[in-house]
Amino acid sequence: MGIIWTIIIVYMAAMIGIGLYAKTKIKNSNDYHLAGRRLGPIMLAGTLAATEIGGGSSVGVASKAYGEWGLSAGWYVVSAGIGILLVSFIAPFMRKALATTVPEIIGRRYGKSSYVISSVLSVIASAALAAVQITATATIVHVLTGFSLTWAILLSGAVVVFYTYLGGMWSVTLTDFVQFFIIVFGFALAVPYALSAAGGFNTVISNLPSEQLGFTKIGWSTILGLILLYFMTFSTGQEAVQRYYSAKNEKVAVTGSLLCGLLMTIYAFIPAALGLIALASFPNIDENNALATVTVELLPPLVAGILLSGVISATLSSASGNLLAVASVYVKDIHGSLMKKTVDSSTELKMSKRVVMLSGLFAIGISLFSQQIIPLLVFAFTIRSTGPFAAYILGLLWEKVTPNAGFYSVLTGTVAGVSWQLAKEPFGIMAVIAGCVISLVTFLLVNWIERKKGVQQAPSAFDSNDGNQDHLPANIS
Repeated sequence: MGIIWTIIIVYMAAMIGIGLYAKTKIKNSNDYHLAGRRLGPIMLAGTLAATEIGGGSSVGVASKAYGEWGLSAGWYVVSAGIGILLVSFIAPFMRKALATTVPEIIGRRYGKSSYVISSVLSVIASAALAAVQITATATIVHVLTGFSLTWAILLSGAVVVFYTYLGGMWSVTLTDFVQFFIIVFGFALAVPYALSAAGGFNTVISNLPSEQLGFTKIGWSTILGLILLYFMTFSTGQEAVQRYYSAKNEKVAVTGSLLCGLLMTIYAFIPAALGLIALASFPNIDENNALATVTVELLPPLVAGILLSGVISATLSSASGNLLAVASVYVKDIHGSLMKKTVDSSTELKMSKRVVMLSGLFAIGISLFSQQIIPLLVFAFTIRSTGPFAAYILGLLWEKVTPNAGFYSVLTGTVAGVSWQLAKEPFGIMAVIAGCVISLVTFLLVNWIERKKGVQQAPSAFDSNDGNQDHLPANIS
């Protein structure tokens, strides 16, 4: 256990060290929020993948493979990879817009009311998602160290807040890049060791129920539902979209996105394999403990330390992106545009760091109070995506839209998504999908009616005055 502790402590220290290095690259607010829009395809792919591969894609996949999904649990991550591949078609339009946030595009096209709603939803969702990832990290630290969950939350939260505070998007990108390869390397290294300790491939296969090896046991309807879910959340989630905004150019945005989808697909079935090894070797444990049990019981301490650092990497990288998302939306949208308080780049940079600190403390508070992962995760995905989905995507792709189409779709999509969630997702349809569909139908219907009446077209999504670093959205009335 001492070796595991040492590896994790060294890893945490390294993340803070990267944050200190990233701080030297920050000269203005644009550097802090968007890494100066200088990310190349490899860095973009790494930071996208690390952000979207969180606790659910590691611990969650292993537990689902142990339980009802079997080998097909890997489709959870493959679906996410396909979702990112689909976002690649929108990526060049995201980069072309020269924006910083999702609400900024909605504000440019549909006016102040839509802007206010989407900004508030984005801040709440991002803070909740940061709390989820802090809780997920803390549960691992709690098991490993014996610290109380409260102290584990405080420690995990402090590390992620500190390195995000120091370097912003540069810090997040550099740490994400390192973290992604720790995730992949740690999990890939664990499989052969775990197989060997469990008696070898043939022994493991013989100890598994045959249905657990079904490649599509999860069912094609679930797979298609997951693909839709991920496309909808990735295409409107501030932590993902902000990375596309940070790409060097439109071509890099597409290339990095395609590479990210490929990397996620390659990684997908590795945690599922570990879940099956756990089932073959320890058939009577709680499925949520599958990965931890394999790690402690079957892996050498050095490999276990690397694997668990990978799991911590997955959750912390997601948390850092969410904290930066809160800061970006508040500073650029709420403070800068909606409150109409113009500040210079230096003041904006200081404000951004303060918001990262405050939102981090708020997320730690949510984590301490809630200590839940899945319910909070579902809630955050629902409120951040269901309303803005149609308004944001069609606002980028379609010039002939009207202002009220965006406003009513944001409003009805949000209400429908939350209501569907509270109704326990009737007919097995995910709340995010139901809300996004309502958002899309509302948008198309209102847009059609208004165009029939001759209502003036909304301003372009690409009307930006981003030539300097102090960009405020245009056309906010």
